[in-house]
Amino acid sequence: MTTNVNGIAGLTELVGSHLGYSDWLEITQERVNTFADATGDHQWIHVDPERAAAESPFGGPIAHGYLTLSLGPALMPQILSVSGVTMGVNYGLGKVRFVSPVPVGSRLRLGAVLDEVRPLDGGWAQIHMTFTFEVEGAEKPACVAEIIFRYAE
Repeated sequence: MTTNVNGIAGLTELVGSHLGYSDWLEITQERVNTFADATGDHQWIHVDPERAAAESPFGGPIAHGYLTLSLGPALMPQILSVSGVTMGVNYGLGKVRFVSPVPVGSRLRLGAVLDEVRPLDGGWAQIHMTFTFEVEGAEKPACVAEIIFRYAE
């Protein structure tokens, strides 16, 4: 379920809150191959299912860590919708860790915590969130990242 907030004031009210989870998304070999083509990262643990099954410690191909991280903008709108702002931009990342692999064929979801809202000059605010990407059935998250957005009213 999407949390709807109005403006920076609405975001501020949610500091410290877990905002929820996205739907599960299947990680297909096609998605991994497309990401490999886009980034030039064709390492066999991602794009060669037969070799990955035979030689990798993961038992098959896995998604790129940066593919997992890049799914944040696709999954986040299922968690949070911010109205009453004129613009929102990705500002950067803090600490990012790729904790465990995302096997091809597994399902991934995003959870988000709103950590901080810091007012800036000119009607802007800087928003810090913790994104946790989970693989269905896995003991550890796949990726945990501090994401930084800026919103303008």
